[in-house]
Amino acid sequence: MIFARGLAGLYGLSARIQALAGWRRYFLALVLGTASATAFAPLFLIPLLLPAFSGLLWLLRGAESPKKAALLGWAFGAGHFAVGLYWVGAAFLVNTARHAWIMPFAIVALAVGMGLFHGLVTYLLARSKSRGVEQVIAFVAIWLCVEWLRSWIFTGFPWNLLGAVWTFSDAMLQLASVTGVWGLSVITLLAAAAPAVLFDEKSLRLAELSRRVTFVFIALLLPLVAWSGGALRLSMAPAGPEAFVPDITLRLVQPNINQADKWKPEQRGDHIVQQMGLSAGEGFKEVSHVIWPETAVPFLLSSDKDLRTVISRVVPPGGFLLTGAPRIEEVNLPDEGGVERRFKNAIHALDRRGEIVATYDKFHLVPFGEYVPFNFLFRFAKLTVGQSDFTPGPGPRTLTLPGLPPVSPLVCYEIIFPGAVVDDENRPDWILNLTNDGWFGITSGPYQHLGMAQLRAVEEGLPVIRVANTGVSASIDAYGRIVESVDLGERGIVDSGLPVKTLKRTVFSRVGNFSVFFLFAALLLPLVIRRWRSPNRN
Repeated sequence: MIFARGLAGLYGLSARIQALAGWRRYFLALVLGTASATAFAPLFLIPLLLPAFSGLLWLLRGAESPKKAALLGWAFGAGHFAVGLYWVGAAFLVNTARHAWIMPFAIVALAVGMGLFHGLVTYLLARSKSRGVEQVIAFVAIWLCVEWLRSWIFTGFPWNLLGAVWTFSDAMLQLASVTGVWGLSVITLLAAAAPAVLFDEKSLRLAELSRRVTFVFIALLLPLVAWSGGALRLSMAPAGPEAFVPDITLRLVQPNINQADKWKPEQRGDHIVQQMGLSAGEGFKEVSHVIWPETAVPFLLSSDKDLRTVISRVVPPGGFLLTGAPRIEEVNLPDEGGVERRFKNAIHALDRRGEIVATYDKFHLVPFGEYVPFNFLFRFAKLTVGQSDFTPGPGPRTLTLPGLPPVSPLVCYEIIFPGAVVDDENRPDWILNLTNDGWFGITSGPYQHLGMAQLRAVEEGLPVIRVANTGVSASIDAYGRIVESVDLGERGIVDSGLPVKTLKRTVFSRVGNFSVFFLFAALLLPLVIRRWRSPNRN
């Protein structure tokens, strides 16, 4: 009796949602979008994905046209990104006098702009005129393609792809070794949206109801299957001393310097001294290499021999200090008869003699943070220090340093791009990610950033060493598991071995983002088969 009443209640709820009109339907879409964003780090409220996406499909059922469906999707997306990316506003409070007034406009503009991607999903879904099981499959297929589009269009912003909701589960992440984060997005959305088909119509023929129940059962079973396969993969991972590269101990230094103080002229020297003190602390004799975060040296290190000599005191014998620092590259312009000064966000490898033996320049710059796109339209300064925009480097590189396996260095949010974190022609054995999440304070942003580093580790089958100015610095093995870490808002060090890469390359490391097309084809296959078998086909 209670079960029957529950089913009737869900049918009734579905009908009421489909019947909503005017501002109420768009407000509900906004609320459902905000609920869906709570599934990301650090809350991980995964169960809220079911009412969020099932409710969205019920709303779309009542949309009278593709245009109104697009508006519903846009409202859902605006809520989704407003909650998922609220932490971006913290960056505008670092220099309140200069940027605080922009914060509310920036957050609203970001949410509204990113919401257009979800509007595109629901517009295309409405144009497909699919219903029931076919609607859910089409929804997932279109969502997948639009997520992929978001990852590269206008330089790309693949932050919080839906599959990232699983970064709390080491076992679930293992699917990314085959499909990348894209496969996790697919099974997550299938499971979250499938229950909608059980209650979107009052009367269904027994055969159709049976088909829908089977579909929902399979959709809800997929995450369990993925978890089981992941747990099996983890059970076969190396353990103990075999899990680490011999004779390497990395000291990860997290100074937790307040971003508002980081570039103050009177404090920059103190920041260097502070990081040197942490580097040379207890256990230094057992350390082979020291790693500082992005722009840890707030000076032009490559141009300052005296400073390099001072800092080299904390370089272990036979090892290196790997640190972030800005640098200037002077380029001759023969046609103009002058010299152009290009500002770079770099990583340097410093030896014990104070010599820079290798340099990497960040290539994927942060819009409005490190450069202002379309600066002939936008007449405000970027968030970072300095009037000039940074210049991007040539792309992913593999650095080879004596005593270390080949490494792919990445700065800040370069780690968020699936399939674009290593040089495929010269593959590394590990990834180094230096970042400065101090811009975002004690918010969700740094935890979400950490989760994406875990995903890249699983996808590429490579360990990731992540060092942040503040949280979360971590040693991540090739299976996405955090080995050692320093939490957000803490000052400290962690000494960690360098985890080994996987014995064999992952499937995703070979096919890259082409996995999107395989997943898309797999989703379309049952639709094609059903259409072919349909007695009404021409």
